[in-house]
Formats: sequence, structure tokens, C-alpha cells
Amino acid sequence: MVHQSIQSRLNSDPFHVLIVDDDPVHCSLVRNILDAAKYRVSQASSGWVALGLLRAQSFDAVLLDQRMPGISGEEVCRRIRGELGLSMLPILMLTANDAADSLTLSFAAGASDFVRKPYQPSELLARLDVALSHKRLTDQLDSAESMLFALARMVEAKDGNTGDHCSRLSRSGVVLGQALGLGADELMALRRGGVLHDIGKLGIPDSILLKPGQLTDAEWVIMRQHVTIGARLVEGLKSMRLTVPIIRHHHERWDGSGYPDGLRGEEIPLLARIFQMADIYDALVHARPYKAALGWQQALAVLEDEAARGWRDPDLTALFVRIVKTRPDALAASLACDDDLGVSLFSQIRSTGALDWDHRAAQSTRRDT
Repeated sequence: MVHQSIQSRLNSDPFHVLIVDDDPVHCSLVRNILDAAKYRVSQASSGWVALGLLRAQSFDAVLLDQRMPGISGEEVCRRIRGELGLSMLPILMLTANDAADSLTLSFAAGASDFVRKPYQPSELLARLDVALSHKRLTDQLDSAESMLFALARMVEAKDGNTGDHCSRLSRSGVVLGQALGLGADELMALRRGGVLHDIGKLGIPDSILLKPGQLTDAEWVIMRQHVTIGARLVEGLKSMRLTVPIIRHHHERWDGSGYPDGLRGEEIPLLARIFQMADIYDALVHARPYKAALGWQQALAVLEDEAARGWRDPDLTALFVRIVKTRPDALAASLACDDDLGVSLFSQIRSTGALDWDHRAAQSTRRDT
């Protein structure tokens, strides 16, 4: 589905509209109204046929008759939203019923809009075009986000990791955020930050990013720019408003000795501080090409030592340590989610062999801090 939405964005394909109506005369009328150059029209004579088509094909909108034998328009609508999970697909209910309670039932079932019969062709086209324009914009946003997530996972793969690091950070950040009672928007930002935190490394030369051994001072100046590059890459998407501070500030330190802005204490955004805990712990307890994995006790000792030095938020460190000690399985629990944060597209790209880089980082002895 991801590559289909990207292709839809890049091409100026006609909108694919499904007409669902048991009246063949009315279906022909609607077909005649819709411009053949702008719309590609499919037809279903019943709700059951429509559900089968929607399972097999991708559509941009559905024109759904409210009253049909066998299964009503409202029931079809509920199944589209529920069983098929097509929450963003525009569904325009066509009805001859003017009763307010009938329209209320249609909206409750998940209809996006309604058109009363008999209608003027201009009204049908206007309502359909509004719904389709919104759908196309939504597809473009989904495609942009999916591409960013896939690119970020490619950065991880290029640096010698499998991409699981991103997923683990998404999970761990959410666990700590939940312990703090954060809301759904903040938890989603932590999930996204787990994947996107190092996307700015796309702008770092391979000669630095994959250099064996220690970086020079001049090279570190360049390496540290990955946080500002990453923030600029995603800040144009409004959906990333809460994720941008994670990307920019996850290398700040509690005592002000971090980068890029030298923020101190609670000047550092809370989500960045939460993510930082998850990032450091994950780097410590998992093996990398250049280091062995530490046990969880050793990793917690490192975190507590860095907090004692003034590098980490002491309260967050204490909470994270308590979670690991008292709920050891919490960080390994899977997250129930509707989106895969670029996993599908990343897997498709990886299957082509395009990620078979020379992992010179395997000889590296440094940890990105």
C-alpha cells in the first residue's frame, strides 16, 4: 500500500471512484456526470460486491447508495471503516431521505458526506472534488512520512545496524512516556523520534560517518551537525511538530555541555530527555560491530554515573532505572500500532540489494555521543 500511495502522488492518475448502487439506471447517470478524463469509475451492484472490490483494489472515493437490498449503505460503511480499516477513504452517501435522523445514522456509520437525491450534477461534482482533494493531500502526507521513516532506517542500516534499533527506541521511549502519564500526541512523537532521530546523518559524508576509529575535532564539528540537519529535514511537516525537538536536542546534556544549543536542565525539551534515556540504554545493552553488549545492570550503572556527572536528568534517570529493575519485560513488549513507521518500504528497498554497503564502521571504536 505504501508504494501505491507514493506512485499515486508522483503520477497524475485519474481518481478511482467506486459507485455502489443496485439501480443500473442511476449508475449510468453518475457515470455520465463524471468526466472520463478525470475519473476512473468502477461499479458495484450491491454492498457485498463493493466490499469485495475494496478488498482487492485501491479507490480514491466511494459513492454509496444509502438504501440497497441485502445490506444497507450504513452497514457497508461500517464494514469499510471497521473490517477493511479504510478510515481515510472518502465515502459520500447518496440518499433520497431528508430525515435528520437518517443522516445522523449515516455519519455515525462513518460517511464523510452526503448528497441528497435528486441532485444537480454540479453539486455531486463539487462535493466529490472536495473529498478527493482532501484524500490526495492525505496520501501525499502519508507518502512523505513513509519516505522519511524508510530513509531513517536506511541510515541505521548504513551505520552497521539492522534497523531494529529504531523500533526498539520507539518502544522504549513510549514505555517511559507512559510512566510519566503523557498523552497520545506525545507518545506518537516518541515513536516517530525513535525512527527519525538520526535521519540528519544523510547529510554527513561517508568519510566521517563510516570512518574507522576516532574522529578528529574538525570531523566532530561536522558529525554534530546531523541533529540540526535532521530537524530541518522534517520540520516542514506539521505532524512532526513534537518530534522535531527530539531530533534536534537528543544530544543535549543536563549540565549544558551537550549540543547543538548547549541547553541546560529543563531547557531541554522533556521528550528529548525521555528519548535520550532510551537511546543510551539501547546502545549499551545491544552489541554493535565495534562493541560487545553490556548486561542491564552494567548499563544502568553507566546511566546513573552519567546522571551523577550532571549529564542526564536525575529524576528521569531514576524513573528509567526503576522501570528496568521492576518491570524487566516492559521494554521488550510489542507496541500495538496501525502504522509501521517505514518498515514496509524499508524492507522493499532492502530486498533489492540496494543496502549492501561496505560497512567500514565495523572497525570503529567510537560511540556517537
